[in-house]
Amino acid sequence: MKRAGCLLLSFIAVAPAATAAFYFLSPGSESDGAPGRSSASASAHSPEKDKSAAEREADDKMIASLPPGLAAPQKKELAQQIVASAENSTLDWRSAYGYIEDIGDGQGYTAGIIGFCSGTHDLLTLVERYTKGHPDNGLARYLPALRKIDGTDSHEGLDPGFTAAWKKEATHQAFRDAQDNERDRVYFDPAVRLAKLDGLGTLGQFVYYDAMVFHGPGTGPTGFYGLREAAIKEADTPSQGGKESAYLDIFLDLRRKAMRTKKAGIDTSRIDTAQRQFLYDGNLSLKTPLTWRVYGETYRVR
Repeated sequence: MKRAGCLLLSFIAVAPAATAAFYFLSPGSESDGAPGRSSASASAHSPEKDKSAAEREADDKMIASLPPGLAAPQKKELAQQIVASAENSTLDWRSAYGYIEDIGDGQGYTAGIIGFCSGTHDLLTLVERYTKGHPDNGLARYLPALRKIDGTDSHEGLDPGFTAAWKKEATHQAFRDAQDNERDRVYFDPAVRLAKLDGLGTLGQFVYYDAMVFHGPGTGPTGFYGLREAAIKEADTPSQGGKESAYLDIFLDLRRKAMRTKKAGIDTSRIDTAQRQFLYDGNLSLKTPLTWRVYGETYRVR
């Protein structure tokens, strides 16, 4: 089973001071009606953006003093496997570099390891950034079309050759690296950073990451930052003196509700029989061996 909906990017996420800040400029404003991320906006931002340079530097030092958590190589690999089980029904997440199809969710083509979408700006950003370093790549000639259809589900200017060009480009290590870099820059690094600032362990860091992947870094009620804000209104984070398991339980409740708000009847097993199960098992460190179920299929990592 493929993902239930394209991962629709809704708003700007700002990377930590150690990495370059990034801004997604798109013709749309937040539209949380589709199942996943929504279009980008230049006006919204993550909580990091309001911090001074001194505050971000202090955060950097604090994070550097912590265990790597989900950023440790083995845990990061595990995180990609768990996400891939929900996104592409496989543990072999690297098999998705060349994946591309229109899944009929109104967001155009969904492609690559994290579900970059032609209708939500992140696929365009990926190709633009890749082309800067590799101007002769096979996707560069589609940039005018990608810019024209950004924010829509149109294939105008892409068919019939774009899907074949994507698959061919995905055979090149440089394009695979570009996908990895965008995944980290837009989703993984901001989610893990904020989870650490909130005092969450490895499981909590994954919970944030998976929510960022599915919902996008939006500040609306079904975007990642909106969900976090709503959770904090109901329970303190560990860094605020709250209990980690109680906070995560509430966050998952809110996320499950948000998924159903976006699409009635959506399969929420990525929460119910995966993340929630890890939490109820007390596996806050996301230790292996690990067993979970998504869409009725069982996955195991030793």
